[in-house]
Amino acid sequence: MDKIIQEACDETCLGTEVDVNQVKSKLVDDSGANEIADLFKTLGDPTRVRIIHALSQSELCVHDLTQVLDMGQSAISHQLRFLRNMRIVKRRKVGKTVFYSLDDDHVEQIFVQTLEHLKHH
Repeated sequence: MDKIIQEACDETCLGTEVDVNQVKSKLVDDSGANEIADLFKTLGDPTRVRIIHALSQSELCVHDLTQVLDMGQSAISHQLRFLRNMRIVKRRKVGKTVFYSLDDDHVEQIFVQTLEHLKHH
């Protein structure tokens, strides 16, 4: 039988030797916490994850992404617009063609580290 682990301190717990006020003073504020939560919500969609993974390999246009992901152009465009609004991807226009890439190295690092974390288990 599995032992149930209680997610609370024992009644006699006096805490650790950590200065909780120092931890509290460095805690992310509400605005920052909301932004981080929004980023993870954005990454919580499998289609957006696949788009990010494709763009981590190469700059691509919408047509390329429809081929890579076997999806329609309107669905890809909708997701790209969402990702752009969240500053996860950026676009570059050449003539009538729009190329998409990851907005910066941080996005790629988050993605790569998440993949590494999943392989770790």
